[in-house]
Amino acid sequence: MDFYYMPLSAPCRAVIMTAEALGIKLNKRFLDLYAAEHLKPEFLKINPQHCVPTLVDGDLKLWESRAIMVYLVEKYGKEDHPLYPKCPKKRAVINQRLYFDMGTLFKPFADWFYGQVYYKKPADPELYKKIEMALDFLNTFLSETKYVAGDNMTLADLAVLASVSTMDVANLDFSKYEHVTRWYKGLKDTAPAAAENWAGCLDYKKIM
Repeated sequence: MDFYYMPLSAPCRAVIMTAEALGIKLNKRFLDLYAAEHLKPEFLKINPQHCVPTLVDGDLKLWESRAIMVYLVEKYGKEDHPLYPKCPKKRAVINQRLYFDMGTLFKPFADWFYGQVYYKKPADPELYKKIEMALDFLNTFLSETKYVAGDNMTLADLAVLASVSTMDVANLDFSKYEHVTRWYKGLKDTAPAAAENWAGCLDYKKIM
C-alpha cells in the first residue's frame, strides 16, 4: 500500500497510528506540499483533490484520513476489532467523535493557526473561542468515559490524539480541562506509533 503523506500533518499521523495498531506496513511516500509536489500531474491522476493523506491499495485510491482509518480496520483488522467494533451503537459513537474531531475540534484550530503562520494575520479571538468550546466538549465526553468514545481505545482516540498533540506544540494550555489532560497524558507516549506522532508534531513546531 502506497501512503502519500507529510509527517507534520495531524490527519496523516492519525492514519500512521492506525496502521501501527493493526500491524500494517505502509509504503510511505513523502509528499512535499511546500514544493507543490501534490500538484504534479502524476499525483493529480491519483487524487484530483491533491491532498494528504492519500492511500493507494491496489485499485483503490482513497483520501480523507478518517475514511482511510475506517477502511484499514474493516479490511485488515480482525473480525470485531476494538478500534472499530462491529456493534452499530459503538460505531455510531466513534463516527460521531471522528466527525467532531474533523469539524469542531481541528478545523477552528487549523483556521486560527494557519491564518497567523501562512497569511500573517493577527490571531482571531473568535476562532480561539471556538477552540476552547471544542475542548470543553471534549472534556465533557472524557468526564463520562475513559476514552473519547467509550472505555476502550478506538479510532476516535487516534484521530483526536493527532489533533490535540498538534495543539500541544502550538502551546495551547489544557490545564483547565481536567479530563482532557488525564486522557492526553495517558495516551501521548503509549498510543501506537506514539513516537512517530510526536516527531511529526515537532516538525509542525518548526514552522511556527
